[in-house]
Amino acid sequence: MRGFSKAIITGNLTRDPESRTTPNGANVCSFSVAVNRVYRDSNGEQKEDVSFIDCSAWGKLGEMIAQYAKKGSGVLVSGRLDQRSWEDKTTGQKRSRVEIVVEDFNFTGNASRGDNNGASFGAADVADAADVDSASDEEIDLSDVPF
Repeated sequence: MRGFSKAIITGNLTRDPESRTTPNGANVCSFSVAVNRVYRDSNGEQKEDVSFIDCSAWGKLGEMIAQYAKKGSGVLVSGRLDQRSWEDKTTGQKRSRVEIVVEDFNFTGNASRGDNNGASFGAADVADAADVDSASDEEIDLSDVPF
């Protein structure tokens, strides 16, 4: 049986994205998203909890995120969960980390603050980023819209 992994989160970037190139030449962008959760405890008091979720975006998608995202940006991220394991060279202990490998990325920020409100990047978008359709510059005829 094949497994399935999909994660969707929304929150704010905790720091500016960090971009680097792997030894084999692949580009990767790493960032962390703060996800807030409000709930009521057993006494009925409202509490707030924050989770910090690590994310990585590869290739052109990662380059675009590194270029446009910044600390505090509101984002919606979707992708697959991935667990990496390694041995800490200084202590010799085995370590592991679960992160989201980003497949789609959307800004949810406030345009008045200068955020990229509504901008989105996904694997399908960046594959053809260099191919701009000249028809997109044409005016839309509203009588063609079905609603």
